[in-house]
Amino acid sequence: MKTKTRRTALALVGGAVSIGLLLTGCSPSSGGGGTQGPVSQDDIDEAMTTPTKLTFWTWVPDIENEVELFEEKYPAIDVTVENVGQGLPHYQKLRSAIEAGEGAPDVAQIEYQYIPSFVLNESLLDLTAFGGDDLAGDYVDWAWNQVSPDDEVWAIPQDVGPMGNLYREDILAQAGITTPPATWDEYATAAQTVKTATGSYISNLGATQAGQMIGFFWQAGAKPFGYDGGETVTIDVNSEEAKKVAAYWTDLIQKDLVSTDVDFQDEWYQGLASGKYAGWLTAAWGPIFLQGTAEDTSGLWRASSLPQWQAGDEISGNWGGSSDAVLESSENPIAAYELAKFINNDEESAMRLATEQFLFPPQVSVLEDPAFVDQESEFYGGQKVNQLFAEISDTVDTDFQWLPFMDYVYSTYEETMGTVIADKGDISAALDDWQDQLVTYAEDQGFTVE
Repeated sequence: MKTKTRRTALALVGGAVSIGLLLTGCSPSSGGGGTQGPVSQDDIDEAMTTPTKLTFWTWVPDIENEVELFEEKYPAIDVTVENVGQGLPHYQKLRSAIEAGEGAPDVAQIEYQYIPSFVLNESLLDLTAFGGDDLAGDYVDWAWNQVSPDDEVWAIPQDVGPMGNLYREDILAQAGITTPPATWDEYATAAQTVKTATGSYISNLGATQAGQMIGFFWQAGAKPFGYDGGETVTIDVNSEEAKKVAAYWTDLIQKDLVSTDVDFQDEWYQGLASGKYAGWLTAAWGPIFLQGTAEDTSGLWRASSLPQWQAGDEISGNWGGSSDAVLESSENPIAAYELAKFINNDEESAMRLATEQFLFPPQVSVLEDPAFVDQESEFYGGQKVNQLFAEISDTVDTDFQWLPFMDYVYSTYEETMGTVIADKGDISAALDDWQDQLVTYAEDQGFTVE
């Protein structure tokens, strides 16, 4: 369990630590991947009974189990599953194959934040002609918006990461805190109380973890990124909402109430297990990951929603998640679409992804299934953690977009924001530097910046 859960969680956040430029040698174009007329049921029946070989690039452990279900339903289709890496290696190999015009898979796993970059280069097949838009109601609205921000459908949602608060009930109780902080003001007060009474930090803000910070921006109503699918981008990482978040964390860090250890490193793992951190503000994939990382603390942890900026609100952000997209170059687009759809939309396959690979589901049917939401976790004192995060998933803002060069966004986060956070500096000022870098880069690449 420990190895699998750590590997799965790191796969979900791998894009947040990747470096390198996305658009070297590329310039904006006017549209996305190829399109075609509506596909009929006769077309589908013929394609799914014709002997066909498909290639599927994914880093999800043991997804061959779900692929076997697909092959049992469609015995004429033979799927080869390949893990070419995760995070940067996955995308490097995918882009290289696309550029070379050979070796690309039919279906590829792509994190939501990277979809626009493949749309920009016309590498993804618009799935509306295959019936993709008929699936919209099967997924939570905000997850569907990640794959279909306009009329086109670029991928099928696979997993998501609505954010919540995992906390050590015993450490908070030692400090006299019997309920998790409901607001960020209460959280700051609790941070001081916990540090004074127990010596623990209430949580850790990963110095280089762009995904977590962007999730906080998302919850606060910031809209740092926007892309029109063509040549125009919106960059506003130093908005009023983002600076509110930055000022909040600057204050806690400079008071030494929150640590800034680089996450997903040995020191951080040890901190979760030892009680150095009394909590972890994380995503819905975090509960299972934590079970494997800090298994000796079973029964001591509890889960709750993120603290809110306004008392009584129920708003969250997202950190992580991915989709399965059909490459425009696929010679078997109908079968490829049916594979992407089946993996993430078939009832048994979707449930297996949620309960065997521990990917948090965007599918409404799974989020409402007692077999998923009614599970009681011994690690969390018998709490129904899946149910909690299913409820949180309904509170994520639908209107959140990405830039078509998120690799660069993340790498410059580490250079600007990450350095300042680690040095306990002014995060708000770092946002201004980050804004300037992103705007300059976008303009140099030929984009119009709004």
